[in-house]
Amino acid sequence: MPAKSVADLIALAKAKPGELNSATGPLGAIPHIASELFKYMAGIDFVHVAYRGVGLAVNDVIAGRVQMMFPNAGAVLQQAKAGKLRVLAVGSAQPSVFFPGVPTVSAAGLPGYEAVSSYAVLAPARTPAALVKRLNDEMVGVLHTPDMKEKFFNTTADVVGSTPSELTAFMKSDVQRLGPVIKAANIKAE
Repeated sequence: MPAKSVADLIALAKAKPGELNSATGPLGAIPHIASELFKYMAGIDFVHVAYRGVGLAVNDVIAGRVQMMFPNAGAVLQQAKAGKLRVLAVGSAQPSVFFPGVPTVSAAGLPGYEAVSSYAVLAPARTPAALVKRLNDEMVGVLHTPDMKEKFFNTTADVVGSTPSELTAFMKSDVQRLGPVIKAANIKAE
């Protein structure tokens, strides 16, 4: 893969529409959506190649059978540190402590791009507000203990611990932002 930057990758994909391949794990997972978001925002075309597991996809990128992937950091951190993979950019809005000196996709040539995995705890819609608040307070308190933060850090995850209203706003924003991408890529729930 000759691309050494996001701008190089976009230029290469524009010069060779439909000729490059992007590996992902399961259909509809964040790495798949991240690759489709990149295509959508950059106005390029490449072939999505779905794998049963991310490990197989990583191996095929290393072997050169596919040209790129948009994985979670934990899936490729060791291979990148070992020089087996070239990291062009990170999908988060802010630079990653796991890949020092690597720019964000947004800063590297695709302004506004952001694709990150997030996890949330949900309760039935009719759960009393006082109970939701108590559960949230307790979980956020545990998440922000030094021991728990370290455990998440060791899995390349960052602890946020938002409020229920912040989570609701985040989820609505993601639906609005990613809905057109999912529709354009014809991604269906399985």
